[in-house]
Amino acid sequence: MHIFLVSLHVIVSAILIGIVLLQKGKGADIGAAFGGASQTVFGPRGTQSVLSKVTTTAAVIFMITSLSLAFTSSHRSSIMENVKPEQAAPTVPLVPPAPTQAPTPTK
Repeated sequence: MHIFLVSLHVIVSAILIGIVLLQKGKGADIGAAFGGASQTVFGPRGTQSVLSKVTTTAAVIFMITSLSLAFTSSHRSSIMENVKPEQAAPTVPLVPPAPTQAPTPTK
């Protein structure tokens, strides 16, 4: 179930990103680009387009999968829960190396 939710969440995330990038903003007409005000920016939007409806649906599914993943991950047990810790090996003190004498030069 968790793998299914993660897969669905990733797919919906990619779809949502793509749809949002395809849409045109409210003030994206040529008049708004040069500082002029457009009547559609402040007025009612009218009917929703197909992209807007798909965006809303994808956002709702994204929120539901996010909440579901948060809920399932908070109730999952750890895979390391039943593992017993191993006994540590006794430590061996380190002995510094014996001083070595420099070789004497031979002629």
